[in-house]
Amino acid sequence: MEVILADNLGFCYGVKRAIQLAEDSAAPGQVTNTLGPIIHNPQMVAKLAGNGVGTVDSLDEVKEGTIIIRSHGVGPDVYDRVEAMGLNMVDATCPHVRKAQSSAKMLADEGYQVVIIGEKRHPEVKSIIEWAGDGAVAIETEEEADALPKYGKLGIVAQTTFSAPKFKLIVERLLDKSSDMKILRTICTATDQRQSAAMKLATEVDLMIVIGGKNSANTTRLAQLCGDKCKTYHIETADELRDDWFDKIKKIGITAGASTPDWIIKEVYKKCQKK
Repeated sequence: MEVILADNLGFCYGVKRAIQLAEDSAAPGQVTNTLGPIIHNPQMVAKLAGNGVGTVDSLDEVKEGTIIIRSHGVGPDVYDRVEAMGLNMVDATCPHVRKAQSSAKMLADEGYQVVIIGEKRHPEVKSIIEWAGDGAVAIETEEEADALPKYGKLGIVAQTTFSAPKFKLIVERLLDKSSDMKILRTICTATDQRQSAAMKLATEVDLMIVIGGKNSANTTRLAQLCGDKCKTYHIETADELRDDWFDKIKKIGITAGASTPDWIIKEVYKKCQKK
């Protein structure tokens, strides 16, 4: 049985940066927390907790020490509150997310109705909405695009990990919504590369294994895209692999989301090689 790794998989620059900042912020006797999970990977979050970097869901849970802004970003009100509380802040917002936030704010400041193409409940999208201010709208389907009214000025940005093909389809449905439209395609390069590599590999194998947090938007998207090409399973760790998945399988492809640690990818790869 042949096992093939996708050309682009695992940690992206933004995630590597966030993890490094979190690890560097830990210190004996010091209270250090991330505001929400630093990335959407439970195993990495647990590893950081073992090294002294905890997780809180709200600033109400924090009294002192260091607070780390996670890779998905937050709205401007959080920065103001952290400063007012006198906490030490480490900003681990992904640079691509920061660009999407800045783009949304710029469009709003220029008088455009801001539409974010992405998952409404995702923390990154919520942070972009907060930077865009009152009136910003998030959509994630073509049907939601069709339901929008016409606007005098329409500005569009994207969740950085959104599906590139899906973004294109939704934008096409928005083209008649305004005669003054600005489209800022804020999907990050790493997302594009992972999606393209995963889809290419999925056409060349009998089975795809997609590794990453079940709560990870970019990993879930990889699994959906691969699932359109061949039989696909989304797992978090090697322990989830089942022998019956590999019956009559000759070629296995492996990819992983941008928040999946190398050690988990290696464990899955080695276990697949033994099938």
